[in-house]
Amino acid sequence: MVKIVKIPSFELAVYIQGDPNAKKLALLLPGRIDTKDYPHMKSHVEYLARKGYLALSFDPPGTWESPGGIKIYTMTNYLKAVNELIEYFDNRPTVLMGHSRGGSVAMIAGTQNNHVTHIITAMSRPQPSKIIEKDVKNGAEISYQDTPSGGRIKFELPFNYFVDASKYNAIDALSKCTKQKLYISGKRDDDITPESVRETYKNSSNPKQLYEVDSEHNYRLHPEIIEEINKVVGKFLDKKF
Repeated sequence: MVKIVKIPSFELAVYIQGDPNAKKLALLLPGRIDTKDYPHMKSHVEYLARKGYLALSFDPPGTWESPGGIKIYTMTNYLKAVNELIEYFDNRPTVLMGHSRGGSVAMIAGTQNNHVTHIITAMSRPQPSKIIEKDVKNGAEISYQDTPSGGRIKFELPFNYFVDASKYNAIDALSKCTKQKLYISGKRDDDITPESVRETYKNSSNPKQLYEVDSEHNYRLHPEIIEEINKVVGKFLDKKF
């Protein structure tokens, strides 16, 4: 049965684990039109719950099992959902961890929200990628995602999604942000290259950490990489900067 959390602006389908009375919150943020039910998101939620966090991932507004329809899926609404979830869970000290576009959201929300203590990104950039005009058909980009059960699902991302995303860039904020930051890159990532992650790391202020895994962009396909990242994240969160 799908668990739905109602926040002021949206209804969100969530995967949640951990003690409801935990003192700390962890939000795991899926990439562009990815789902909370992918193996890496669920594994990170379960791992952080074992470390004492109330941990959850969610389908961003209008995608997968979250109501509303694809037209409400924007960076602006994704960010609003993150901030409203933090408030919904009583503004506890919060870890934001995201993969790909979810990492971009973590950087932006993490540098702006005073309740966020740690920003963790995996294969992410501070500014969303630009729209490729040739990929847009009839005002939308057609994308196909594999489902956790092995099928495929079609998404038609409206052109407005890309227009909205172009407004955001976290690099200036990261250069001034003194929160703890972990940047994870994939050695074989052709989407968000290791070089681009290193550049973000270089342009960020301390405290910060950089880690590289031997993976392509979709590390969710490799259980051993997921577990490696869990351990790296655990050591990062235990570290006293």
